[in-house]
Amino acid sequence: MKELAKSKANMPITENEYTDLLKTARTQIDAGRSTIALQVNSTANTTYWNLGKLLHERKIEGGYGSSVIERLSVDLKKDYPDMGLSPRNLWYMKQFFERYCDSDIKLQRCVAVLSWRKIVLLINKKLSDQETFYYATETVKKNWNKDFLLNAIKMDMYSAHKNEIRDNNFTQTLPALQAEQANEILQDSYNLGFLNVTEPIAELELERRLVEKIKTFMLELGTGFTFIDNQHHLEYNNKEYFVDMLFFNRKLKCLVAIDLKIGEFKSEYVGKMNMYLSLLDKLEKEDDENQSIGIILCAEKDHLDVEIALQDVNKPIAVADYELIVPKKELQTLVLEEMNKTVEDAAKSKLPSVEDAAKSATTKKQQKKKKD
Repeated sequence: MKELAKSKANMPITENEYTDLLKTARTQIDAGRSTIALQVNSTANTTYWNLGKLLHERKIEGGYGSSVIERLSVDLKKDYPDMGLSPRNLWYMKQFFERYCDSDIKLQRCVAVLSWRKIVLLINKKLSDQETFYYATETVKKNWNKDFLLNAIKMDMYSAHKNEIRDNNFTQTLPALQAEQANEILQDSYNLGFLNVTEPIAELELERRLVEKIKTFMLELGTGFTFIDNQHHLEYNNKEYFVDMLFFNRKLKCLVAIDLKIGEFKSEYVGKMNMYLSLLDKLEKEDDENQSIGIILCAEKDHLDVEIALQDVNKPIAVADYELIVPKKELQTLVLEEMNKTVEDAAKSKLPSVEDAAKSATTKKQQKKKKD
């Protein structure tokens, strides 16, 4: 057995195995970087919030307040030179507190993890709470820089998002707040390119591959998902039923059932999902949880067919499609991003080039000969 293990350890990995390894490693690094950045931003912004609150409570206003802010800035920068305590920033800190102090706690937390420059941008754009929440959430989710955020606001992406046609019945079957949250978290289309599917695939095989890469799949699904089971067993009235995949979403506080289909959407899928949700709510939903939500995940869908199928259904169901191959444009973007990262990392590392190293070695040799 030891010899077999050694021989396997010495075997080169396949291209698909390496691609999977690279993608997983990048996911881990990006997740780590994002977590650190969010923690740093949150800590700094808490300080800025408290300073803004102090200025608000002391009623520091324009006019006489300008000289107070100028003096305060000078004195604070002596002790904290790297904190960005310019007069302009101090005024922004006051605006930061006054703008969000009466807002929903969810909005406050969402804005608090942004970089200070992005917070200032949002303040200057004088957006509503709903608009601010959308742009802040998208910024965190998609790791937008300040320029991307600015362009998104100028393009009024919030309005486009608000008017986007959704293939679900959430607004008819869920309370307004939960429907809004579900639409924020759940997508209308998913990219399953990470499965490396290169030929036609059966539903059970698709399910098996998703279970194998469940962490990556949950990242694709959205935030707050916990995997419970695949082929989840339900029994009622001496009959057995099996849900393809079952999750719990801690933000929506409900069970989320997924029914996988390898072909196009058919109206009969809705009746089957409606039954699954009824059974989940009856047999497994806890008293403090919201009603279960279903996602029919299929290869293709037609909006009008989905609309008619969901018209008189009283359970919250969404129909989403998926891509099994990474789109060409997205692939090109990923390649360019990796190239840019490589160039940036090389510049930041400040490591000597081969030519510089050779020159340094030659100089050392010359100096040694002189000493000898």
